[in-house]
Amino acid sequence: MSLANNEVFNLEYNTERPQLIIPEYGRHFQKMVDYAMSIEDDAERNKVAQAIISVMGNLQPHFRDVPDFQHKLWDQLFIMSDFKLKVDSPYPITSKEMLQERPEPLKYPQNFPKYRFYGNNIKLMIDVAISWEKGDKRDGLKYAIANHMKKCYLNWNKDTVEDKVIFKHLYELSDGQIDLAQEGENLTESGQFLKNKPAKQNSNRSNNKKNNNRNTNNRNKKRF
Repeated sequence: MSLANNEVFNLEYNTERPQLIIPEYGRHFQKMVDYAMSIEDDAERNKVAQAIISVMGNLQPHFRDVPDFQHKLWDQLFIMSDFKLKVDSPYPITSKEMLQERPEPLKYPQNFPKYRFYGNNIKLMIDVAISWEKGDKRDGLKYAIANHMKKCYLNWNKDTVEDKVIFKHLYELSDGQIDLAQEGENLTESGQFLKNKPAKQNSNRSNNKKNNNRNTNNRNKKRF
């Protein structure tokens, strides 16, 4: 059998090799870690581990300014050795069980508002208004909240809305503690919230028309 045939039979495929623990470092780096674990002399093993950490740092120079950079490298070294490498680490050795611990689930706010078009923050704003002492400051905040609700309502529903609808919703969301209908308040007219929309659309159309005319004129020009 020729030498070429022997080389073909001796080829190693990744599917037949052990799975890499941290693939970013590559297989040759994993072999370095495996070699360190095979060293029986403690002093020599520590010396090789220090050399491996040095090479790991050179492979990731952009992380040198990251806090605890060296600590991360030592953690990765122990992870690649499956925590079987016995060396003197300058940092506390993280246990395998600690890494496998699942973090506690985050407590996301679960808000299911009755009137979704007002958003989730409107209830927080109402709660703040209720917590304030009665006076001009609180009255101004209540009026601002009602106007904000009216604007949100118009953005998602109709072109017009009666103030009594907003007052009713505000009364419900505040658990009956804010009643602007009884106070005889009048909110900003719907047209004030909507007056800029047609103008904005018309300006966009006029700009598009100008751009189209400019492109047409440029195409008609003779070039020498």
